[in-house]
Amino acid sequence: MAMKSGQDNEAISDINVVPLVDIILVVLIIFMVTAPMFLKPTINVNLPKAASGDKTAPSKLNITLTADGRINLNGTFVSEGLVKQRAMDEVAKNAEIQAIISADKDVPHGKVVEVLDIVKTAGVKKFAISIDKK
Repeated sequence: MAMKSGQDNEAISDINVVPLVDIILVVLIIFMVTAPMFLKPTINVNLPKAASGDKTAPSKLNITLTADGRINLNGTFVSEGLVKQRAMDEVAKNAEIQAIISADKDVPHGKVVEVLDIVKTAGVKKFAISIDKK
């Protein structure tokens, strides 16, 4: 058997990128699968439309009234009593806190007024009502 001279002793100087591409694809798939778990859940609210309206600063009292009558406070469905308690807690921290109320356009006017009354009796002096611009 004859040996080839000098060719078997050379170092491999090529970079094999196939394993790197495989790893990157696996990481991409992991991110695609886990991303929905980290996203903040949203509430579908059909806000009323209006031509006028001002921008408001972010608030720690974001109250959403859904079409089926449920109350959501800062991303969590709560009772009216808990809305009042949390509003009182926030007023104790900051007397000038503003409540932002987002009500579906199908929510009865009386329910919106009821939530406004809860917030005002808790001591909140400023509030804003969310709209969609026309």
